[in-house]
Amino acid sequence: MKELTDSAIRASFVNCSKGEASRLSVPRDLADLPWDDLDFLGWRDPAAPQRSYLVTEREGELVGFSLRVAPRGFGTQHRAMCSICLTTHSSDGVALMVGRKARTAGDTDNTVGEYICTDLSCSLYVRGKKRVQAGGRMQESLTEEEKIERLQRKLSAFVDKLFQ
Repeated sequence: MKELTDSAIRASFVNCSKGEASRLSVPRDLADLPWDDLDFLGWRDPAAPQRSYLVTEREGELVGFSLRVAPRGFGTQHRAMCSICLTTHSSDGVALMVGRKARTAGDTDNTVGEYICTDLSCSLYVRGKKRVQAGGRMQESLTEEEKIERLQRKLSAFVDKLFQ
């Protein structure tokens, strides 16, 4: 992914108002991010942990989505797998993230959800740049490039659903 600026990130949001996009908290360490290893920019809002943001390219255009973390039941101790990168985490490492569809005024079926790593570091897990506890990544016969392509396909499918 190419390096992004604060203004480019804010202008990319397609499922929230311009006012909401102007108020969201963009990561302060943009210059320090490993851009060459990212397929998308994802982050949690430190002031509102139930909010997440995802910015990626679609059809050559930068698109951003505001997501919310769906509440989970109490007392659930289980492992869950991210549907984007297929990394398995303990119970708090994966969450259902739900976003409003882009351009759906008045539509009653206007949200889409996906189970995603709560730290939105899918690109780094696939590339082995970030690790989870033992058993977090299944042994696969795919090459790193094939895993990256799969991540990109799954991410693209999720983004496409947000535009349907």
